[in-house]
Amino acid sequence: MGGLLRRAWLRLSARPPVWLATVLAVNAIIAITGSIIGAGFNLTALLSVGPVLACARCNGRITALVSAYSLVLSFAVGAATHSWGTLLQRERTAVVIMACVLAIVVAEIRGRRETRLIRIADLVQRAILRPLPAELGGVAFASHYQSATPGTLVGGDLYDLTMTQFGPRFIIGDVRGKGLDAVGRCAAVIAAFRALAFAEPDLIRLAEQMDDTLCGELEMEDFVTAILAEFGPDEVRIVNCGHHPPLKSGPRAGRDAAPGTFEVLMPEPSAPPLGLHPSPTRQDIVLKHGDRLLFYTDGLVEARDRAGRFLGLDERVIAALDEPGLDMCVQRLGGILVEHSGHTLDDDVLLVVCEPVA
Repeated sequence: MGGLLRRAWLRLSARPPVWLATVLAVNAIIAITGSIIGAGFNLTALLSVGPVLACARCNGRITALVSAYSLVLSFAVGAATHSWGTLLQRERTAVVIMACVLAIVVAEIRGRRETRLIRIADLVQRAILRPLPAELGGVAFASHYQSATPGTLVGGDLYDLTMTQFGPRFIIGDVRGKGLDAVGRCAAVIAAFRALAFAEPDLIRLAEQMDDTLCGELEMEDFVTAILAEFGPDEVRIVNCGHHPPLKSGPRAGRDAAPGTFEVLMPEPSAPPLGLHPSPTRQDIVLKHGDRLLFYTDGLVEARDRAGRFLGLDERVIAALDEPGLDMCVQRLGGILVEHSGHTLDDDVLLVVCEPVA
């Protein structure tokens, strides 16, 4: 029961319009009840609940509007109960006024602090998740990232791309946990990749060295699902450590033709995540002009609709991979995800689409 109430509270507080309507409705009920009870025992002082609740989720301007609404209701209750001229009613109204002023001040202070935190989070995201270049080493890239934590720009998903003497090397991963708690683990994984990707020629050995490094930094129950990819002429070499396999799509025959071929690149055999001592194998995948690869985290395929159904790699995803440009492709994939989940994500989502350039 407690879990249901907590989920209901989180869903309510994550939607400002619903939250605000609830606050206004609570104040209206209090005002109506106070008018019915009468001057001897009315509930005018409880109209301070509205501004106090509003300042917990709304900015100063919205809190000021709720405060004005509460004051109008307090005057209306006094007029309806014919108690406005009494000292007691004036004291009740004074309580509402003080609560309104305090709520507006708190909302303004909280808003400024949240703005500073968002700026800090944005800097952290830019330091950890550097924007992917549009093209590197003959391969074009586009990405889409969305955190499941409201107001948070970073989470448990990670990626990085760098040019080495072995060709472009790419990592995508998902650490255990989400939100700000996972930021430190993301930073550790990316730091290990950047430190080792330039020196180790073998992709399997690179994964093993990263595992050795991370085992000394992660806690006992922490792990990281990850894919390491190395791009070469007309091919990509992949090492999968417990991550969702990428999706490869081929070109369609023409603009009006059905979507082209697609393939889920399942590793054989599968390997455990980094941090759990994997012994991965390498897959050599043909990747020619017109082919595309979709790398993603579990926030895509584990997104549920209101009926509890998962978003599968169905014809909608395949059709999105056929969009003319990579940016349009990831935007459409993000739109499919939001539409399926009803604008509420339960996990962080990272999408990266790449293709060889002519």
